[in-house]
Amino acid sequence: MGRMSGGDDMETAERPVIAATRTTKRRGPRFSRADRTPLGLWFWEIDRVLLLLVSMLIAIGLVAVAAASPVAAQKLSTSSAALDPLYYFYRQLMWAIVGVPVMLAVSMLPKPQARRFAIYGTIAFMVLLFLVPLAGTSVNGAQRWIGSGAFRLQPSEFLKPFFAVSLAWILSLRLHDQSLPVVPLAAALTGVVALLLMGQPDLGQTVIFAATWFVLVLVAGLSMRIMGMLAGSGVALLILAYFFYPVAQQRINIWLFAEGDSFQVDKAHATLTAGGLVGTGPGAGLAKFQLPEAHTDYIFSVIGEEFGMIACIAIAILYLAIIVRVLVRLLDEEDSFLILAVAGLIAQFGGQAVINMAVNTQIFPSKGMTLPFISYGGSSFIALSIGMGLLLSLTRRNPYAARVSMTRNWNKK
Repeated sequence: MGRMSGGDDMETAERPVIAATRTTKRRGPRFSRADRTPLGLWFWEIDRVLLLLVSMLIAIGLVAVAAASPVAAQKLSTSSAALDPLYYFYRQLMWAIVGVPVMLAVSMLPKPQARRFAIYGTIAFMVLLFLVPLAGTSVNGAQRWIGSGAFRLQPSEFLKPFFAVSLAWILSLRLHDQSLPVVPLAAALTGVVALLLMGQPDLGQTVIFAATWFVLVLVAGLSMRIMGMLAGSGVALLILAYFFYPVAQQRINIWLFAEGDSFQVDKAHATLTAGGLVGTGPGAGLAKFQLPEAHTDYIFSVIGEEFGMIACIAIAILYLAIIVRVLVRLLDEEDSFLILAVAGLIAQFGGQAVINMAVNTQIFPSKGMTLPFISYGGSSFIALSIGMGLLLSLTRRNPYAARVSMTRNWNKK
């Protein structure tokens, strides 16, 4: 200690300090364990299994959009101008070419920078969400977008992953200081977002934001009494929405009582079951041409017709594998913020997938929800890429670090 802080300058100067602390110098072949460049470290720290599963999902999505593209192209074609049958596939391929590098770039962020990125993103897209009622663009009777044409984006899609990480950061402060009113603050922020979304109207996104908040406060460790009160409040809000929110009343009436226009859900179910177990074959489906929004909300039904129920089950298993992989990754994590953020992101991702598949199978009422990485959509794909990039960033692990399972105290009294 004396020589390190004292005056033996000659000995200190002779030490290879720079060579020992310089971690960006590559000491081995590219992507070998000796590669100490940022890219090499990223390669060994990233969850490559999760990255592979997501890549499979993106590839399946491109095939599914190619199958559904002729339906949407035909509906938008006129006698004087006909769209290419694969028009939406080419556009989705373009979004994939943009989105995948975005996902990889975000996944390279160190955890503190990923948290700051999410907080800044939350502020920016909250502002845009407030601007939607004032300067938003309406499509099919819903005012959810900002801008027009190729520069149109849906703020709520981008806000979702940023909001989940920001709420996790807010709730994690409670573990350091129990007196901080972080739970009411998180509830108030979620309530503001829900009110803005219901005004668009966008019931599906409202459900996703509320469910993400509920999962986060559950993981944060609130007492069962408070959780029971929150669950009761959720039921009460759902009842109030049925009586005072026409969009919710219409969807619930169609689902429970078969009252009103059930054309969309009926066609979705008919298309889903038209292919049987193995499907009619790529491009051979006919029922899909009667299906509204075949390339977005009801693309799961198109998959069922052309590739069969076996393919639908395989996709459901793939989503489940992604969720399980992330949760298993959390078992050796002790940082409260990371646990909350990852739990919120994967709950959001899995919840959206479950809702879309449940709507297509008539288990849930229609909500206008896209299937993650499979449905067509620029805003949806880029926003999901950012969310998955955050998830990959926050689950990065040093392969040489010793880990202690979070379950080590479960059996102790």
